[in-house]
Amino acid sequence: MKPGEAYRYRLDWFVSFVSVVEHGGFSAAAKALFRSQSRISTHVSELERSLGVQLFDRSHHPVTLTAEGRALLPHARGILQHLRAASEEAGRAAHRVRGRVRLGAYPSAAAHLFPFLFERSAAQFPGIELEPWEGATLELEAALLAGDIDLAVRPVLPVAAGDALTSQPLWREPLVAVVAAGEDRPAGPLRLADLATRPLITIGENTDRENGHFESSLAFEQAGLVPDVVFRTNQPQTLIALVRRGIAVGVTNALAMVMANTSGVRLIPISDVPQGREVALWWRKDGTPTEAREAIRALVAEAPLPDFTHLA
Repeated sequence: MKPGEAYRYRLDWFVSFVSVVEHGGFSAAAKALFRSQSRISTHVSELERSLGVQLFDRSHHPVTLTAEGRALLPHARGILQHLRAASEEAGRAAHRVRGRVRLGAYPSAAAHLFPFLFERSAAQFPGIELEPWEGATLELEAALLAGDIDLAVRPVLPVAAGDALTSQPLWREPLVAVVAAGEDRPAGPLRLADLATRPLITIGENTDRENGHFESSLAFEQAGLVPDVVFRTNQPQTLIALVRRGIAVGVTNALAMVMANTSGVRLIPISDVPQGREVALWWRKDGTPTEAREAIRALVAEAPLPDFTHLA
């Protein structure tokens, strides 16, 4: 049988068929399975129709198996036994994976990922102790290199120092402008040239260290513009609070705003920043992979992607 042909059959047909045999009739099978007798009869009839054979001789009371039914019975029981064994083995495998995984993320990625990861890891890998760690981009890199965390969700920029780390891409997110809600301005996206004439608050460290390598700084540099950056912060709510009071216009990654309380401000797309921010999952190349770390790494890769469609 080709894999796709299995879709012709439903598992509950085999459950009902085996139950009728083991409980001596349709009525007894219905009681054992907490189903109506008509539902059990329908399951068996549909199985017979799919196979093109009659499985029970209904002229007898109680019903008896036909030759075709007797031939099918061990296979039907085998299907259910294999399913039970597969379920038990998967459960044992999940409980066998034990250990501690220290996962770091920058604030908006932590807000997006941590609820999903805690819920999913508790359900699938109860033997794993997931230890969250939140920090700015450069702090995450330092923590990975020092061995303080096992995995980190951080932007690709600034580029990681040296070649000790490797990564797996997760998502891309646009940069957005953040303006006070009451600001009177034409509808539509903004351009970098429009923003460069305004006092700005951007992502990054509030020092000169490495700020030229953050996405917002590189976007202006590549456009040949020198913005008036009055403040840098890695805390979305700090940026929003300053923008809300009209002190400056914000330029930041979209996820920071999606996960924050944006009352009192508006998010505006920036039309001439095609790339935005690329986010990846990072770990040390020379680290010995553990089952626990690999399990959490797989869960991070399975997490729902952030939704930015409403910002377009």
